[in-house]
Amino acid sequence: MFKRWHFWVLFVGIFLVSFSYGLDAATHYTFQNYAVAAFQKSGQISTIGVVRGIVAAASQPAFAKLSDYFGRISVLVFSVLFWGIGNAIQATAKSVGAFSAGAVLYQFAFTGIIIICMILIADTTTLRARVLASWLPATPFLVTTWVGGNVAQSVMDGPGWRWGIGIFAIVVPAATIPLFASLTTAEVRAKRAGLLDNIVSPYRQVLSSEMWIDCFWACDILGLVLLAFVLGLILVPFTLAGGSAEVWRRASTIVPLVLGVVVALPAFIYWEAKGARHPLVPFRVLASRQVLSCIVIAILINTTWYTQGDYIYQTLLVSFGKDITTATRVMSIDSFVSVIIGVVHGFIVRRVRRLKWWVVAGAGFIVLAFVLLVRFRGGFESSDFIGFIAGEVMLGIGKGFLPYSTQCLIQAAVGHERTAVITGIYLASYSIGTALGNTIAGAIWINTMPGHMEKNLINYGVSNSTAIAGAAFADPFTWIATNPVGTPAREAINLSYRQVQRYLCGTGLGFSVLMLLITLLLANPYLTDTQSLGVEETDAEMVRREKEERGVDKA
Repeated sequence: MFKRWHFWVLFVGIFLVSFSYGLDAATHYTFQNYAVAAFQKSGQISTIGVVRGIVAAASQPAFAKLSDYFGRISVLVFSVLFWGIGNAIQATAKSVGAFSAGAVLYQFAFTGIIIICMILIADTTTLRARVLASWLPATPFLVTTWVGGNVAQSVMDGPGWRWGIGIFAIVVPAATIPLFASLTTAEVRAKRAGLLDNIVSPYRQVLSSEMWIDCFWACDILGLVLLAFVLGLILVPFTLAGGSAEVWRRASTIVPLVLGVVVALPAFIYWEAKGARHPLVPFRVLASRQVLSCIVIAILINTTWYTQGDYIYQTLLVSFGKDITTATRVMSIDSFVSVIIGVVHGFIVRRVRRLKWWVVAGAGFIVLAFVLLVRFRGGFESSDFIGFIAGEVMLGIGKGFLPYSTQCLIQAAVGHERTAVITGIYLASYSIGTALGNTIAGAIWINTMPGHMEKNLINYGVSNSTAIAGAAFADPFTWIATNPVGTPAREAINLSYRQVQRYLCGTGLGFSVLMLLITLLLANPYLTDTQSLGVEETDAEMVRREKEERGVDKA
């Protein structure tokens, strides 16, 4: 019934959505830096990152389950709505708290759109073509990497960061129209063909309490809430406290951490193992070495990246002396390289049909990248910048081999009916890694940078070192405008950045070595022309189990 051109229309719609949010992603982090600096809170960049990571980790499995229950279109509508609201709140925020609230809604939307694109690709491709197709939403980085810098520079030279964030409240929703049209047309054609006759839409029972009770169990709402509490209570205190002994002695730091470890985490595990009828985390599936290894790799990918990436924009402007355009482009250069490598890799995988050693190679390139980044972490000589770029390129090569190959391996390990859920869990693992990486980077930065600044300013003979260090730490972008390269104060701050970046990149190197070791545990299945291998649980086993669960539910 559905012809080849229908799939082309679908993929064009996914590409347009990806291009719009890709351009937003290429500029949003730049604008976020200036927004937080405008509130005199530059050190809190990592805290916002942690909060966004927690939201993404908790919402990805939720979106996956909701897309199975209410349909792909419903989740897309929800995401687009929150995208507009979240960007509008950030663009009009008067404090870092209001900006963070908008960032939470923005992250909900960003997560929903990405996971729907990934699920649609998994729904319509075979394992053999999955890696290549999964790179489709990333291909806009080939353009946005270079365009994003010019856009960011123009906006900051003109209307400012508020306008830069706010405009995407219109651009991204408008770009989703072709994808909406494609999905709606497909649903109409399926109804006319009678394919949906035996499926009762939940919207017809929206006023029924039974429907909402069923939704509670099917989507594991309590599990999602508990997961959010676990991540929030454990990760946020680490970021806010850093390594400050004084802050760690406060009850406001200790109590949330204790509640997270002693109460929330055990409650989440118990609920998922004993209470949930359709668990958010299916422990039977996670018992597989293949699935568990893929999840750990996903966590480590982003933990590793964010240890060096969280403060990379500040480092480029302060420690390398680059302008907004260059810094914005360099922040995305690893993504640019990863797309080129990933697409070529996708074509190769269609032929060789094996993935494990590509994943191992990707982890190896990331290790090499961090070796370079530990060495080249600042300086105004061209050799310093070239060394840094080489490290980012190596990161891009590693990312080209690693993430989507690992995603394909975990999708191959379960029956197709679990594809949405396992994809949600896998992407949630990325977000957990993001939160962990932000937490580690924030703890190192907040605890060590002010001390290094003050000490180096004193060593360079700069008077009033405490006040200068405070100003440079709170809003480095304003500070460097009046302290050009070559002045004693600038040299002292540059040295501080290099010292702290060494801590960050050294930590990332340790995580990347661990990731390399984990990749060796992966199996190396032959990728077939089916949607999944169902290694851990076949579709027949799943149907039988689902029937048994429904029988228990009715009883």
